[in-house]
Amino acid sequence: MVNPVHLKTLLEVTRLGSFAAAAATLGYTASAVSQQMSALERDTGVVLFQRSARSVVPTEAAIVMTRHAAKVLTDIEALMASAARTQDSANQELRLGIFPSLATYVLPRILKNPAWKNLGIDLRVSVAEPGQTIQGLRTGGELDLAVVFQVGQTGFAWPNTINRQWIGDDDFRVVLPAGWGFRSDAKVAADHLSDMPWIMHHPGTSDAMVIERLFAGCNLHPRVVAHSDDFHASLEMAAAGLGAALVPELALRNKPAGVVVLDVPEIRLARNVFALIINDRKTARVQLFVDLLAETLAGMRTSVNSA
Repeated sequence: MVNPVHLKTLLEVTRLGSFAAAAATLGYTASAVSQQMSALERDTGVVLFQRSARSVVPTEAAIVMTRHAAKVLTDIEALMASAARTQDSANQELRLGIFPSLATYVLPRILKNPAWKNLGIDLRVSVAEPGQTIQGLRTGGELDLAVVFQVGQTGFAWPNTINRQWIGDDDFRVVLPAGWGFRSDAKVAADHLSDMPWIMHHPGTSDAMVIERLFAGCNLHPRVVAHSDDFHASLEMAAAGLGAALVPELALRNKPAGVVVLDVPEIRLARNVFALIINDRKTARVQLFVDLLAETLAGMRTSVNSA
């Protein structure tokens, strides 16, 4: 019989293209991921990957299996949630910590989704930045689930009592004042933006250090005219002509008039969004809520990228 855990791991390996990347996302070791995929190959009797020293390439069989695995896992979670509701008709309280832009743009969509009403969850929400939210997951803390982000390879120490699940990415985009005369479809190299006025993160933060290294690698040397960790404030200052800014796509859903959003190929950076769940609080209902978060975030990214 195929292990559903192995199917979930298959999805991540196929998406990310390596055992190591999937391991980092799922919280396993690369060796554990490799062993899971070998077990899945034995259980199904097919070769799923062409392995090399640096990557793994999914076979046609793996691609076909991946298409069906997502639905199988969703059906399993729905069945578990249905069984849980049958056994216990009372709603489950879920104490959620969530960062501001996700609370502003993603959570309200979930609460308006008809699927939300069927989950049987009484939500208690705390909106805060990841560092504060993670503290709420510590032993005796006030949270059951935290939705946080990492930028690059920086981040926070996860408590060893939690289960970590990747739920999506929030890509950064370059935003310029419209008065500078750039078109949104302009082909602009990063070094063309050097020496221009920029609105940057406060120095010393993990996000700022990642962005500074990225800019240096692109030969982009900004002339800093403002420091701001509030993306809405950065957007308004950019619209007023103060300077350029690097802003995640979620914040751009409410961008003011007077800014131009550029795609600069050398500047590729994202906030990787994770759900951190206390192990003994992870139920089928909570997992379905996390899946709904991931689906909603993915749908919003699609609509932004196609706009």
